[in-house]
Amino acid sequence: MAEPTSAHSMGPEFWRQKQEWIKQMRLQFSRRPEFPETHHMVDDEGMLNQEYFQPPKDALPTPERKWGDDEKRKLLEGIEKHGIGHFREISEDLLPEWSGNDLRMKAIRVMGRQNLQLYKDWRGSADAVRREYERNKEIGLRLGTWKGGALVYDDDGLVLKAIEESNQASPP
Repeated sequence: MAEPTSAHSMGPEFWRQKQEWIKQMRLQFSRRPEFPETHHMVDDEGMLNQEYFQPPKDALPTPERKWGDDEKRKLLEGIEKHGIGHFREISEDLLPEWSGNDLRMKAIRVMGRQNLQLYKDWRGSADAVRREYERNKEIGLRLGTWKGGALVYDDDGLVLKAIEESNQASPP
């Protein structure tokens, strides 16, 4: 039975041929006549032009964003004003440096529930949001579905049933 070949057992000629093939593929597919900006991606021998892949020298660094108490307060204000599910509007109105998807992820944490569908259009004060967080945490801890600071659904439907029962006893 033959030994399987590994990358380590390939000789220098194999690697030279492979590198040559790579260079030819780059020349064939990376330089497109209809896209002049691609002409500088590789040199005439098919070697990558590393400078092409660097950000422009005049590019501004992306400012570092920090999520703090002020941002959380604005998110809570946005939930009260616009409602859950309207994160683009909250972004445009109160937190323009954060995308709607960023705010949706933050709302998952602040509400304590991974799936926000049952909260669609729900509006509540900061106190109401805190009560919902505590309600979700209690359900999650009781059912073993509190993961990473949020209530997650289970395959058996026990979480959804507990949410519905809790909502009947005390609507959000």
